[in-house]
Amino acid sequence: MTGWLPPEAWSAVALSLKVSLWATLCSLPLGVFTAYALARWRFPGRGLVNGLVHLPLILPPVVTGYILLLSMGPQGPLGGPLAQIGVVFAFRWTGAALAAGIMAFPLMVRAIRLSIEAVDPKLEQAAATLGAPRLWVFASVTLPMILPGVIAGAILAFAKAMGEFGATITFVSNIPGQTQTLPSAIYAFLQVPGGEAAAVKLVLVSVAVAMGALLLSEVIGRRVARRVAGI
Repeated sequence: MTGWLPPEAWSAVALSLKVSLWATLCSLPLGVFTAYALARWRFPGRGLVNGLVHLPLILPPVVTGYILLLSMGPQGPLGGPLAQIGVVFAFRWTGAALAAGIMAFPLMVRAIRLSIEAVDPKLEQAAATLGAPRLWVFASVTLPMILPGVIAGAILAFAKAMGEFGATITFVSNIPGQTQTLPSAIYAFLQVPGGEAAAVKLVLVSVAVAMGALLLSEVIGRRVARRVAGI
């Protein structure tokens, strides 16, 4: 199987899976919190928060990557202090995960927020009137009902992270074996004479992973929805 693609191509696929998984897992708790806050709370600056959450969808990905490079680079206001304690994102796979997570975050929040808004607030209020703490109300009432949306949001974010290119290549470059993800590998093969065949194969791999993620989202979402409904 390794002969179907060069070893560096399989390395890019493996790194993309790793980056996408970590990007999804690390952003999921914040995504759930943000979606709940936007769906249920009214607070000053709510519109600004909503705009910032969706900003990566509007900005060109290269701009997002450049902002990350300026802020999280070794000389940046955030990257500098972090580098002093050994936490480095720029030109590392962790930076690719950060960039992918930021680009996928709006899709995750959107899916989860729609699920929360579909839940009748009176159910949460009824649990609260019985003396249950707010966190317990969320864990025992809200979360089980929005679980299909959480799963769908997570898988959509994973698929988006797998395809992220502009922000990632701007922030962490395209270093084979270190920061070269699947889209970056496709781009690299297209720049080399005779590399079109390997690029096409990687495109097929990318499509297969994305379709697999979407189908998995549908299957898991339906099963969880049936379990929640008691069917």
